[in-house]
Amino acid sequence: MDATAPEDDRPTAEAVATRSDLLPEEQQAGSDDPQAQAEAILEDSQERTDDPEGTRAESAQTPD
Repeated sequence: MDATAPEDDRPTAEAVATRSDLLPEEQQAGSDDPQAQAEAILEDSQERTDDPEGTRAESAQTPD
């Protein structure tokens, strides 16, 4: 299992804190809640990692 994901597949506080440092394009767009945004991004990423076929149709970043 990935060292950043605990048993319940929720991102660790450390992973959320690291990801909540906004990327330049995110800084430009702004974010009301970088912590919540980071958690959502990491949870989505973990879901796609755990079930790539099941999430293929849902992800705008997964090539056809």
